Amino acid sequence: MASSYSDLKIELIGTGEQTGTWGSTTNNNFSVAVGEAITGTADVAFSSADVTVTLTDTNASQTARNLRLNLTGTSGGARQLILGSGCQIEKLYLINNGLADAVTVKNTGGTGIAVPAGKSMFVYNNGTNVVEAVTGAVNFSIGTLAVTGTSTFGGDSTYTGTGQVKLPAGTTAQRSGAPANGMIRYNSDDDGFEGYQDGAWGGISGAQANGVIYENNLTITANYTLSTNKNGFSVGPITISGGVTVTIPSGQRWLVM
Repeated sequence: MASSYSDLKIELIGTGEQTGTWGSTTNNNFSVAVGEAITGTADVAFSSADVTVTLTDTNASQTARNLRLNLTGTSGGARQLILGSGCQIEKLYLINNGLADAVTVKNTGGTGIAVPAGKSMFVYNNGTNVVEAVTGAVNFSIGTLAVTGTSTFGGDSTYTGTGQVKLPAGTTAQRSGAPANGMIRYNSDDDGFEGYQDGAWGGISGAQANGVIYENNLTITANYTLSTNKNGFSVGPITISGGVTVTIPSGQRWLVM
């Protein structure tokens, strides 16, 4: 019987086939096909258009078989990396997006996963859709974290959208630079909130109340750097660009400085 091929296009020699030449086929299987799947890296060049990669029946080098795909070239806007013919298999990829725009990695069907510009992500092709390969960790330490999308840290610290953050107990938020009108802070000396308006902090009434929503829906309209060490999750600092909205549940009091 003739050779057949696995999902990763490793050549499976048929019984009695390739007498005297099977060694070359076996060497290619291990040195090329298996090597690419386990540790290989390949460039995928973009030129202001989507790119499709495929897998065919050969144990010769193939881009789509590699573990790490390094996206290079010019994106010219958000793009797609489409896993085409032969790629509808279960496979892990490390996508390194070196382009100036986000690239959605997807099968010919399914929604896929968008890898932000300049970032690297593990994604998993389950044969039907491309999904995130890692969605949680028990213990995790990070130096600087930029919050740009929706993510959940668990416990009492939940990120619900771009630029929105619920502060866990014990967290302090400190604005970099001078205060701005409409800002609010918690004054531990007075055990209460006070607002900033026209160069002065004061009780939330009159001028200080302009633009300030507090207690159950506290809105902060400036850039903040957050630092926390909560439930074994160590972060510091977290830099959030743009306005930050902090929601305080009814009946709770949080420290914001």
